[in-house]
Amino acid sequence: MSASSDSAKPALPNSITQAATQPADNTAAPNRLPYLSNLASDVANSWLLPDGVVDVLFEDAHKQEVLRHQLTQQLITHGYQLVSPPMIEFTESLLSGASEDLKRQTFKIIDQLSGRLMGIRADITPQILRIDAHHGGDGIARYCYAGDVIHTLPSGLFGSRTPLQLGAEIFGCESIAADIELIDVLFSMVNSLDMSAALHVDLGHVAIFKRLAALAALSDSDTEQLMQLYANKNLPELKQICQVLPMGSDFYTLARFGHDISHLLEKLSDNAKQDSQIVTAIDELQRLKTHLQDQWQCPVSIDVTELSGYHYHTGIVFNGYINSESQPLVRGGRFDGMKSGNQLASNQPRQATGFSMDVSRLLAHTQLDAPIVVLVDYDAFINLDSEQLQLLLQQVASLRQQGYRVTMPLSLEDRPANMTHRLSFIDSQWQLQAV
Repeated sequence: MSASSDSAKPALPNSITQAATQPADNTAAPNRLPYLSNLASDVANSWLLPDGVVDVLFEDAHKQEVLRHQLTQQLITHGYQLVSPPMIEFTESLLSGASEDLKRQTFKIIDQLSGRLMGIRADITPQILRIDAHHGGDGIARYCYAGDVIHTLPSGLFGSRTPLQLGAEIFGCESIAADIELIDVLFSMVNSLDMSAALHVDLGHVAIFKRLAALAALSDSDTEQLMQLYANKNLPELKQICQVLPMGSDFYTLARFGHDISHLLEKLSDNAKQDSQIVTAIDELQRLKTHLQDQWQCPVSIDVTELSGYHYHTGIVFNGYINSESQPLVRGGRFDGMKSGNQLASNQPRQATGFSMDVSRLLAHTQLDAPIVVLVDYDAFINLDSEQLQLLLQQVASLRQQGYRVTMPLSLEDRPANMTHRLSFIDSQWQLQAV
């Protein structure tokens, strides 16, 4: 007996039978299939991106790729070798000597092949250190790079967790000439973009505070407390703390007069004034500030208590800001590279300096030339013979080589939304017409 026959069905109560046979009330229709609304909600939720993660679409994606190419080409023409490290590495190399901040920003995963812990890079600079240790030799080496990095947390209130990082590094030169070269390269790059905004540079020098901390033999806890007070600009509490610290007046002087580099040295104690490392650091700041103002007419501010990279940087540090934005576009400064070659025997670190920027932050401040978007007349080419079609394809190829965006439509309705020109067959030849 067929399972679908009426005799096989169990008897139903009258009320149920009537409900089954009567047409449904339209007002109840939205609740008849609740799983459909749940399914739609699940699909919509599956399309959500994590906080700090966005799609870069259409013109912005094109602009970002143009910026990436243009900026890396600028670096290459200045003698920097382009490198492209992998997105993932074993944490032993990726986070070797990394700051606690960088370790927190790095996603960790397990390598399914070896079972070892790997990191998804949150910064490319540590990878450049590894590359230089293997390939840099003992002389001066220059590197540039551009690639995606991924952060566990956004930088700033609306910061991206997936910035496109571009940067340059110089290894093997301890002279300030390397820092000046990087500044010059940076401004050459920025000026080539014809940005609608000006770049302001904030200079610092972590070696001044580091040297004072060494002269005063500060404990790690005292050092961290001072750095916290500097970061919060808490002068009253800083003054109170400095009264009980060795060389406390000097640490207070950094906060009070650290913005006036021309008078900072005379405000320090005699012990600090006579220290060659402090004198050299202040002189480097003054030289770099003068160079920025004279060569690039750049607004410059000084803050020797800017110690956010204290555990990583070793000397000059700088941040570049666009207009009044709170987050810097460019971060750079001195650091120690890995030992290689003769450094291994002499136990001396390899001096290095560099900068990096988030290319996507430039999108709002740069413009591309308006594109010429061409549509080939569908009716004119759909019935062409092979010889005529070849002539059309040659014309299309020529336009594309000139930078035009040419669409060969697949149907009569196929047309780009931002079309500016049409390629039509007029008087036995293909002619470009504005629309």
